[in-house]
Amino acid sequence: MKKCEQLYEGKAKKVFATEDKDYVIVSYKDDATAFDGLKKGVIEGKGAVNNRMSNYLMQYLSQNGVPTHFVEELSERETVVRRVEIVPLEVIVRNISAGSFSKRYGVEEGIVFDSPTVEFSYKNDDLHDPLINSYQALALKLATREEIDSIIAMALKVNSLLKDYFLKIGVKLVDFKLEFGRTSDGAVILADEISPDTCRFWDAETNMKLDKDRFRRDLGGVEDAYREMMNRVFGDNNG
Repeated sequence: MKKCEQLYEGKAKKVFATEDKDYVIVSYKDDATAFDGLKKGVIEGKGAVNNRMSNYLMQYLSQNGVPTHFVEELSERETVVRRVEIVPLEVIVRNISAGSFSKRYGVEEGIVFDSPTVEFSYKNDDLHDPLINSYQALALKLATREEIDSIIAMALKVNSLLKDYFLKIGVKLVDFKLEFGRTSDGAVILADEISPDTCRFWDAETNMKLDKDRFRRDLGGVEDAYREMMNRVFGDNNG
């Protein structure tokens, strides 16, 4: 599929039009940001890891009944996806206390929840993506009740599928962020990415962090952590 003009550039990706209005090409960058863009850097090879891992997991989810935007991987950094209108809600699913949850509620990291929590934040850079509940989302007309119910159901299904998947490769899925989009026919599907940028991954035995927290917290070994996750997902097939 032919890449045309650039439509958008975000913190981690560029999006390009194609000759087909229903599809776009996503190009993953090595740029990294944290703390609402206050911290910036480069994680060598991150774009390739995130693209390939996300594509693999999107296909896995699709095979298990979760509709996604994935169409075709073009290269290690570029992928064709269905063009969607992003629902302006970030969906955060948590299985274990960590990060902002621990800070907000004054609890230690590592508490395993009896059942997962689901949070929304309003995707708005000017407002710094504030937390929002479903009633507020309805009041602001960010989504319909049916869309919100569908998004929550899909997010919990994604969690169940991925939690089991990652445990089999020795990784705890601590928490993660999802985004959903509306297709041209109004269907809501999973979009964005699933990667060490958007998930917290801990080694199942040591609790070693294998995600972007190594960048956020200056823990070192950032590239190694991303490569380790790539190796766990792809095993000997990591080319």
